[in-house]
Amino acid sequence: MDCVVGERIGLIAGGGRFPIAVAEKLVELGHSVYCLGIKNHYDSSLPRICTEFQEIGVAKIGRQIRFCRRHEVRRATMAGKIFKDKLLYGTIGWVAHLPDWRCMREFYPHFLTRTKDCRDDSLMTTMVEAYAADGILFAPATDFAPELLVKSGTLCGRLSHKESLDVHFGWRMAKEMGRLDVGQSVVVKGQAVIAVEAVEGTDACIRRAGEICKHGGFVVVKVAKPQQDMRFDVPTVGMGTMQTMAQSGGRVLAVEADKTIFIDQDATLQFARKHGITIVALTAEEARVAA
Repeated sequence: MDCVVGERIGLIAGGGRFPIAVAEKLVELGHSVYCLGIKNHYDSSLPRICTEFQEIGVAKIGRQIRFCRRHEVRRATMAGKIFKDKLLYGTIGWVAHLPDWRCMREFYPHFLTRTKDCRDDSLMTTMVEAYAADGILFAPATDFAPELLVKSGTLCGRLSHKESLDVHFGWRMAKEMGRLDVGQSVVVKGQAVIAVEAVEGTDACIRRAGEICKHGGFVVVKVAKPQQDMRFDVPTVGMGTMQTMAQSGGRVLAVEADKTIFIDQDATLQFARKHGITIVALTAEEARVAA
């Protein structure tokens, strides 16, 4: 489905800088941006960028679709973090977002009958299929802003031999966790796994590693899943990741080239250099050859 200049694009916006970067790029390309900001997640500067903006609960699937149909949106994209740990296991979880009838109908097999699981891919696929049933197709955000995908190479610093061994060891572990749809990040040191990301997210995983490995110096590896759907849950790093690593004692960040979104790259690299953090991006082929 080719993109037409001036097309109305729907944007489902979670937390962080990624939705802002996508909205700005869409405007730059001449599109009208009709944005649904997820309650308690989106950045307050987002409404000023968009043609039309509405705050909405993540579980208001029916209302989200009606918003898009009302504004004649036929293509949409999503960007930004959703705090799934709070939604799934918080004190009131999804109830805080007051699920509508469409949401309950679509997610009934996941949360009530349990005939379907609650893995990220399963939940997000159900969501995009609900939109598709009403003629609204999701496209990867990187289709509109491909420059956000990090390129292969050493972005700053340099790897020691031991760190290189940890990167490739961690890569294999992270890919296996991704294949199981558990998480995208693994923290290692001395070719031993310190922490694995699950529903809590990468930053919490890094902080947990810092609590366990008091002397720091560990390696964080963040990769795409082998079955990665680029429409959602694409690995994303930026200033927040660097700040968490600096606070927790992380020494190296290794990511997957061409499949990882790097937000605010210049400022993030400057911060990394200041704190002695090495950042490398490898393709899957480079990781296999080096291993």
